[in-house]
Amino acid sequence: LASGALLKEEPQVQWLTWLFQVMPIFFIVGGYSNAVSLESARRKNVGYAGWLVTRLHRLVAPLLLLLFTWAAIAAIMHWFGVSNPVIQMTSQAALIPTWFLAIYIVVVILAPASYAFWRRYGFASFWAFAFVAIIVDILFFVADLRWLGWSNYFWVWLAVHHLGFAWRDDRMGGPGRLLAYSAAGFAALWLMIVHGPYPVAMVGAPDEGLSNTLPPKATLLALGIFQFGALLALEAPMRRLLNGLRLWAATVLINSMIMTVYLWHITVMVVFVAVLFLAGGPGLGIEPGTAAWWWSRPLWILMLLMLLLPVALLLSPVERRSRGADAVVPSPVRQVAGAAMIGLAIALLAMFGIRGGPVANLDVAAYVLLIVGAGISGLLPGFARKKARQ
Repeated sequence: LASGALLKEEPQVQWLTWLFQVMPIFFIVGGYSNAVSLESARRKNVGYAGWLVTRLHRLVAPLLLLLFTWAAIAAIMHWFGVSNPVIQMTSQAALIPTWFLAIYIVVVILAPASYAFWRRYGFASFWAFAFVAIIVDILFFVADLRWLGWSNYFWVWLAVHHLGFAWRDDRMGGPGRLLAYSAAGFAALWLMIVHGPYPVAMVGAPDEGLSNTLPPKATLLALGIFQFGALLALEAPMRRLLNGLRLWAATVLINSMIMTVYLWHITVMVVFVAVLFLAGGPGLGIEPGTAAWWWSRPLWILMLLMLLLPVALLLSPVERRSRGADAVVPSPVRQVAGAAMIGLAIALLAMFGIRGGPVANLDVAAYVLLIVGAGISGLLPGFARKKARQ
């Protein structure tokens, strides 16, 4: 059993990642959601600490369940004699979806300030972040300042997040203008890749040493504008379509467990592959890229969806559960410090997996950071202090 990179073996499919890389949409929807929640908090006179703990709880609660589950899985694998490289490979694959939460937590912490920036300066605030991201890319490629490129985790995603503010404030215009934005984003992306130094693929790193996502590049800004303009142009017909009760109910159900689906979909796949491997490997011997492999993909995806659905239904209540009205709200300093520790822990586990990394016990250090960070920020289940009864 070995892992491989389809984008490297079948480079022609790299263009499909322009549709399948949906992280820009996640951050745009996050911007819209954060704007709505900030407006609600302002109306209810909820302060920054009360707002932040609610937002972080929705993100961190399902994340903790996944990470602690994988700690248990890794311990069981080690007990049964599975080698450290295999544990590292499987856990890293399963925890890759968590990487975006490391930076999104930072974006959430800064959301009140960035939303105020947007309300005062409008699209100029978006272009300010976009301009810095472009300058960082220029220095990355021209001056070979590779270390500076990592700052684009901040600039690129803050800029994309601002598009959600524009959506919330209805500043994007009608379908015609939205399609024009989409076309401009597509054209910019095409020019950057065909005539610039950027790779085609919007996920992974099939071109050795160069990726559009690690660290993020300005191409993700163009991709976000392209995708967002096209999707928002369809908002009105989609609303009409969702007027039907069944479709609307399905949409609400999916939205209520979207974080669970996102976090667990690769874990389900990893477990499924492991079961097939232990059963003699049925279906795993098809050579990637062949006609048989492509024809079997719909069946493979259908089976994974059938397995993911009950898992999502079982675990999604964790995502929807509130902290409780009687829980003490930690101070902003504690929350920010704890969230920073959680973000660092996520980054380490997503990058190196369990039983991996350049130094020994890096995974143990990551879990210590995770537990301490969740504890001091009031997000560790069972450790949130209750308000004293009067």
